[in-house]
Amino acid sequence: MVKPAVVDPAVVLQTAAALRRAKRILIITGAGLSADSGLPTYRGVGGLYNGLTDDGLPIEMALSGPMLRRDPALCWKYIAQLGNACLGGQPNAAHYAIAQLQRHKPQCWVLTQNVDGYHRAAGSPPERLIEIHGQLAPLYCQSCGAEDPQLSEHLQRPLPPLCAQCHGVLRPPVVLFEEMLPELALNVLYKEMAKGFDAVLSIGTTASFPYIHEPMLRTRVTGGFTAEINPSPTDQSIHMDAFLRCRALDVLGDIVSHICFD
Repeated sequence: MVKPAVVDPAVVLQTAAALRRAKRILIITGAGLSADSGLPTYRGVGGLYNGLTDDGLPIEMALSGPMLRRDPALCWKYIAQLGNACLGGQPNAAHYAIAQLQRHKPQCWVLTQNVDGYHRAAGSPPERLIEIHGQLAPLYCQSCGAEDPQLSEHLQRPLPPLCAQCHGVLRPPVVLFEEMLPELALNVLYKEMAKGFDAVLSIGTTASFPYIHEPMLRTRVTGGFTAEINPSPTDQSIHMDAFLRCRALDVLGDIVSHICFD
């Protein structure tokens, strides 16, 4: 059993106080948040995609839009790994703490890179949840567009899954490598960024994408509060008002308990 990290109580209180004062909050979450649900992270120690895949390809090639078109069975081999991992887990206490904070703060948004659906399952309101990389279900046909809700069933059958109506190849509504981010999700994100955030909390992500950095940078420039929860420092840690070097599971419930009293 992993021992909880020792975190400075003053930093916990500082973060809780800033979030309590804030009206508009953005919580950015990455794979590290779901690691405590049993999901492997994509990179780093124990990462699902360190080095080459079993097929001798970089994961960026195997799990890409072009590969899905060229060799659907190979691409689906790795989509299925993700699917089985996500279906085999469930939200952890940190997901529920975030959902509790969103109930308490009606202008608290979640921007997640995760496709596991755990924020929805934990109770985060869908209207304030931006799933920037999409989600695993429902599947849809690339040929006729028909939806298919049977992700778990298809993962037990020969791959790739085929459409019951036209026999085209099904796919999940996730963003694969070399594919564009969903326009609707981006539009919502930039609309909310234009309104400004009083506080941004980054949890479990090491990504350096503009849509991760820009909300934090804008918030810092306008005098807002920024904080990060991560077991290891990232390129952004030094710029944060508060850095909590731990897992979200170790500290998030405590932070939220200082804000929500219901």
